[in-house]
Amino acid sequence: MKTVPLKINHKHIKDALRIRIVEEKFLQLFSEGKLNGTVHTCVGQEFSALAFAGQLKKRDFVFSNHRCHGHYIAFTADVRGLLAELMGKASGTSGGIGSSQHLCHNNFFSNGIQGGIVPVAAGYALGNKLKENGAIGVVYIGDGTLGEGALYETMNIISKWNIPLLIVCENNFYAQSTPQSVNLAGDIQARAEAFGIRSWKGNTWSPDQLMDEAQEAINYVRSGSKPGFFLVETYRLNAHSKGDDDRTREEVEEHSERDFINQFSKDGSSYFKMYHDGISAEVDALVADILLESEQPIADYYQPATGNTDQTWLPLSSVNKRQVELINTFFRERIATDDKLIFIGEDILSPYGGAFKVAKDLSFIKPGQVFSTPISEAAIMGISNGLALNGFKPFAEIMFGDFMTLAFDQIVNHASKFHHMFNKKVNCPVVVRTAMGGHRGYGPTHSQTLDKFLIGIDNVKTVAINTLFDPTVIYESIYKEQHPVILIENKVDYGKKILANPSKHFVYERSTEQYPVVRIRPAVSEPALTIVAYGGMADMLAPMLEQIFLETDQKPELIVPSLISDLPIDFVVASVQKTRRLVMIEEGSGYGGIGSELIAAVSERIGDGGFKTKRISAMPVPIPSVKSLEQIVLPEKNRIIKELKESFL
Repeated sequence: MKTVPLKINHKHIKDALRIRIVEEKFLQLFSEGKLNGTVHTCVGQEFSALAFAGQLKKRDFVFSNHRCHGHYIAFTADVRGLLAELMGKASGTSGGIGSSQHLCHNNFFSNGIQGGIVPVAAGYALGNKLKENGAIGVVYIGDGTLGEGALYETMNIISKWNIPLLIVCENNFYAQSTPQSVNLAGDIQARAEAFGIRSWKGNTWSPDQLMDEAQEAINYVRSGSKPGFFLVETYRLNAHSKGDDDRTREEVEEHSERDFINQFSKDGSSYFKMYHDGISAEVDALVADILLESEQPIADYYQPATGNTDQTWLPLSSVNKRQVELINTFFRERIATDDKLIFIGEDILSPYGGAFKVAKDLSFIKPGQVFSTPISEAAIMGISNGLALNGFKPFAEIMFGDFMTLAFDQIVNHASKFHHMFNKKVNCPVVVRTAMGGHRGYGPTHSQTLDKFLIGIDNVKTVAINTLFDPTVIYESIYKEQHPVILIENKVDYGKKILANPSKHFVYERSTEQYPVVRIRPAVSEPALTIVAYGGMADMLAPMLEQIFLETDQKPELIVPSLISDLPIDFVVASVQKTRRLVMIEEGSGYGGIGSELIAAVSERIGDGGFKTKRISAMPVPIPSVKSLEQIVLPEKNRIIKELKESFL
């Protein structure tokens, strides 16, 4: 055989060639209609995969992006699982559900959202550091990802906290079809160095040198338990995906000639043919076998929830403690005994203990489990997601509910999807707590009730606590959850005691469900009006029930759900069938709100025209700070009475 003049380990050549042959097979299968969706190939970038993912230990992990096939093969060697995944078969690494961009196997994870995987990887790496298991992680980004704010939030945190994560930026000089010169300012390495993160630079045209430099970076991160950043200059020889490629033929051909594998096919042609033919035969045999397999049945993927018809009720009793004291006591007791419980958020270290003092003294009790962050909502949520994937129970505090919008991507495109997207291989039991509501004069960006934007996120439970029973009941249920939970607390309720001043004319009780429903019903005779409210509105409505009766001559029954992402339709229907009147009162604006969902669901059960309805909610304008206007914009006692009279008298 001809001597190969290129300096590179032949195992690495075969591994790189295997990645390329698999990628080319995907494009062929797509053209033949044997797979669907999208395919982002890494042809030309294979040695970046081998240099980093291929040189990690089994206990390490990799997070990757939409162009992840090479990383996956280099780290897992699972060619068959990858082929089956993109061909939509049940034996695929994610059961055919995730397809090209969403892979999970043996500490490998990928997601197609640019930037979002970086804080998740940081959280996973933080989990390894807390476990003291010596494992590190690599997260791959592209040069296009450098426009994402979550990346810089995470760089700041991994540097401050010395999190052992290596960020590998594959710079192929294009963000989809846009040349880097159009949308990237400044120096790439300088971005990481500005955060005090050590950086390296290499390229895929000198793979032997890249392998050595990558190993140096990996060793640095592992030995020092510190972050690193590696800029890999490379070039993809195919289009961004399967479609158009606006680059000039001359440009692509120039890089094709520089490509190591293409050079090897000429300079080491005998070896190349032997390796290529052998690997191609292996891949063809796998494809032929996979084509005979079945796709995943829907019953294995999705099991509909069964309704809860539990109608057992427990009496409620007053608790002479403020709501915030009870929440803080839960965390104090749990964090003292559970090494996996993590409390993370802004300004939560004691003696300050957070904006609303939920975290009071926690960092004194367990300083290693309380993480006070910069203003970085996306990173807070992403790091919490990564911790949850790594076996921890993180409680993330978003200081004001208004700021949930900054963490939204991590909830919708990450936390909510991991379990099903990865074929139920993982759970993400993250909890995000936040304070919502007005009536404190905080103005337009600190007073909103954004619940309606949160209740429709699949596989995420949205829970709102109230002052009618001990919040510990809710917290104990959430503590046991294996899937994401959003917990909404009303900032006005924190200072109130539980079930203060109950009326002797009403019976106060709650269901025995995991997330109880409160019912306040007349002590004598049947109700004539069904009112549904939750969270802070429940505390306003409960003392008003006698006044409502006196003003409207309608005895009200108040139903207060805790789990607002799955409203207690059975309980509401049972009440409305007696009263024939349903009122939904919510602090958020009404259009497209929770009241709309409730009334629609009850109508489906009872039928149109079977009962009268009314929605009372905030006006659809920014909430003013001045008290007189705030009381007009938000649901307030006098307006509630007025609208009830107009609707039901």
